[in-house]
Amino acid sequence: MNVQVNPDSKIENYQMDNFRSDVLEGLKRIPKKLSSKYFYDKTGDGLFQKIMAMPEYYLTKCELDIFKNKTADLAQLIIPENEPFDLIELGAGDAMKSTFLLKYLIEKGTDFTYMPIDISGNILSVLNEKLNAELPALKIISLEGEYFEMLQKAASLSSRKKVILFLGSNIGNMSLKEAESFCFNLNQNLASGDVVLIGFDLQKNPHTILNAYNDKAGITAAFNLNLLTRINRELGADFNLEQFQHYQTYDPLTGACRSFLVSLKDQNINIGNDTISFSENELIDMEISQKFSPEKIKELGEKSGFRMIGEIKDSKKWFVDTAWQVK
Repeated sequence: MNVQVNPDSKIENYQMDNFRSDVLEGLKRIPKKLSSKYFYDKTGDGLFQKIMAMPEYYLTKCELDIFKNKTADLAQLIIPENEPFDLIELGAGDAMKSTFLLKYLIEKGTDFTYMPIDISGNILSVLNEKLNAELPALKIISLEGEYFEMLQKAASLSSRKKVILFLGSNIGNMSLKEAESFCFNLNQNLASGDVVLIGFDLQKNPHTILNAYNDKAGITAAFNLNLLTRINRELGADFNLEQFQHYQTYDPLTGACRSFLVSLKDQNINIGNDTISFSENELIDMEISQKFSPEKIKELGEKSGFRMIGEIKDSKKWFVDTAWQVK
């Protein structure tokens, strides 16, 4: 069974209005900021696939090591009784890693429905086509939209136990304060006994981390700059990409890895009827990629109302998938 829940024109208009208001609000702030959740249009999806394939970008390889080589351990951790359940993946993307788990569960005869949630309708369409070809026995319901809205939608579709996957260190795309709020809200949207498996990128040699986000080929820079192209195309803006430059930092004390775009001159940018002024060297805060210590992971789970039930690290011990259960 293969079902995709697509937005109608009213929802598409609603999402476009949100995009416009978020962009304008962020660029009128001091300092200026754009949300990384809007990176993923069709071009952005393709660029991120290239990032994941870069030799410097270790995150995908580390978590893939877990899902490919420790699949049985993962299944035992998240669903030890092999009971019927819904497997919900937040920000599913192409499900490259989770496909190993999906295949294992199908081969084991587990009764489950896979519910990928993603803000990108394009990537969900690609995912549906891929999984339909590779795993025709898989029951799948794709949900396009914001995480918590779609979690509520998933709850309305099924009352079975929920296992949530939040992989790829997506939790790191939030500040620590935002991560605490997110995990608390996630807890509030689940029922007692539900399980969350979250991927955390661990703190390590700072050169290893910085190289992963500051690649010499400039793919990460293109990924960041593509959001300006999307704003031009969808919101009628007139950003000149040649007048902005990507800049990357990593603070090994706080674990914060940050991406910025730097305005190379004084300039005014028009977005529809709004004008945004930039001074030379002014920054746009584009993305944070937070790295975690084991102590911070434990603290985050406890503050959010979860209890830790286990964890699995990759062979290098650079990355960890941690399982929390709703009390």
